[in-house]
Amino acid sequence: MREKGLPIEGAQRRRCAFDPHSREFSENFGALLLARGAIDDLSLQRVERAARQSGERFDHVLTKLGLISESDLCDYLSQFLEIPMVDDAALPNEPALPALISEKFVRANGLLPLHAEGGRLCAAIVDPFSLDTVDAVAYATEHAIDLRLITPALLEKILPALYGGQRHLVETDGRSDEASDVDLQRLRDLANDAPVIRRVNQIVAEAIEAHASDIHIEPTLDSLLVRYRIDGALRNVESLPIGLKPAITSRVKIMAQLDIAERRLPQDGRIKLGVRGVDIDFRVSTIPTAHGESIVMRILDRSQVALDFVTLGFEPPLLDALLAIMKAPNGIILVTGPTGSGKTTTIYTALKELNRPDVKIFTVEDPIEYQLARVNQVQVQPAIGLDFPKSLRAILRQDPDIIMIGEIRDSETARIAIQSALTGHLVFSTLHTNGAAASITRLVDMGVENYLIASTVKAVLAQRLVRRLCVSCAAPGPATAQWERKLAGAPFVKGPARLLSPVGCPKCHNTGYAGRSTIAELLIVDDPMHRLICESATDSTMETAARKAGMTTMYENGMSKAWRGETSVEEVLRVTRIG
Repeated sequence: MREKGLPIEGAQRRRCAFDPHSREFSENFGALLLARGAIDDLSLQRVERAARQSGERFDHVLTKLGLISESDLCDYLSQFLEIPMVDDAALPNEPALPALISEKFVRANGLLPLHAEGGRLCAAIVDPFSLDTVDAVAYATEHAIDLRLITPALLEKILPALYGGQRHLVETDGRSDEASDVDLQRLRDLANDAPVIRRVNQIVAEAIEAHASDIHIEPTLDSLLVRYRIDGALRNVESLPIGLKPAITSRVKIMAQLDIAERRLPQDGRIKLGVRGVDIDFRVSTIPTAHGESIVMRILDRSQVALDFVTLGFEPPLLDALLAIMKAPNGIILVTGPTGSGKTTTIYTALKELNRPDVKIFTVEDPIEYQLARVNQVQVQPAIGLDFPKSLRAILRQDPDIIMIGEIRDSETARIAIQSALTGHLVFSTLHTNGAAASITRLVDMGVENYLIASTVKAVLAQRLVRRLCVSCAAPGPATAQWERKLAGAPFVKGPARLLSPVGCPKCHNTGYAGRSTIAELLIVDDPMHRLICESATDSTMETAARKAGMTTMYENGMSKAWRGETSVEEVLRVTRIG
């Protein structure tokens, strides 16, 4: 039997012996955060002040103020304490020492035994300063402890797989929707049941950790399907028993302040939650289907949005041309593409670039996706008559310099945008069209005169998002040589060929892709284009003229990225529908 003395031995115990409430810890850990660029001096002073006033731990205040996410905090604590973090590959397939360490203890104390061998137990813990918990495990198991750090999200994710069950959810008795309509109190009780609350919160938290853009909760004939949209592609997460449908659906609707009794009509709402130390907004949409209500939660995570053109994937010379056009004192700049192509993020990035103390910026949006400093953002509310045209008329009386219109949806909004540009304002807006040239035709179809379009529209930016290849597993594919021959010598490809294809590995969840990049084409309305618009030229004629003037198409922009190994040829073809 091992001598019971130091359950965590040597250096690990000395490093964990910091008092997380002490000034010594805040000064030393704060210095590391400053050195890593995680926070600045003002933020550090703010956290220290809040910790002193509230009596809370310095590291907990960091996440509560939303300055650092829980996963990043775990990473920085790992560096500070020199204790390794656990990754997915190190997680066990079955519980370690289940007779000595119960699931209840693991959940209550945030300590997960990983594996035991030779009198030593490797254990992962959420709070490395909880030495009493580690001591209790050491004395109960009579093992020395090798400590690892684990994020709360990863611990919650692995527990159901290790200990089984559907996270202790209680299924309903399967009564029909009609019966549930009458019993509203029953629905509320189901939705407010603690296991249901935990399960919905876990679905949300895991989506955030996976960098998903949307959560889809879809009823089928015999189950409730949960899917995440990650990098533009839907991914199955799990299938819950159909008996949980009323509880899960009602819980989400209550969070979004929707009518839980109404299941015959679509509903829209919003949720604001603190998830893993970060404030995140969700846009919630419900719609009745044959098997129940389908729910989609759009995740609006400000911490994951990079309002920087280069980071988004824009490249010279397109970026140089766009920035030059943005310096115009008036006119309209349109960004076009299908839903989910990054149009709003591009416009927000442009507004950030133009946002100066001497400029007044107004936006009219439905909904407001991200809040921007020093920008006056207006949320349209059609239910009370505050639509796009009415909002724009009011804004024009506020003496703005720059106006952003979330979307030009009708002729009235289009005409007010034209009038705003003619009276000296720079206007940004979006359209849903397939290409840059098609946007001109779309405005004509709305009833706007050709000469007004030619006089006010400065440029049209059409864009798509392509998935980036995973840097850990991308490799040449069967068609690599064929595409190298096909693209070699094209004016839009430069440098040596590095064509790669997706393979799949644990880091990219076996998809072959990780992250997304923008591909775009910029149609500039110069004098020749001005004449073509006035002559009602076709889309193909305008595109041909723009290409002669130097425009690189989305297809060409995408293939240049594929040539450099940033994305795959298949991905470019998927989003451009060419070839």
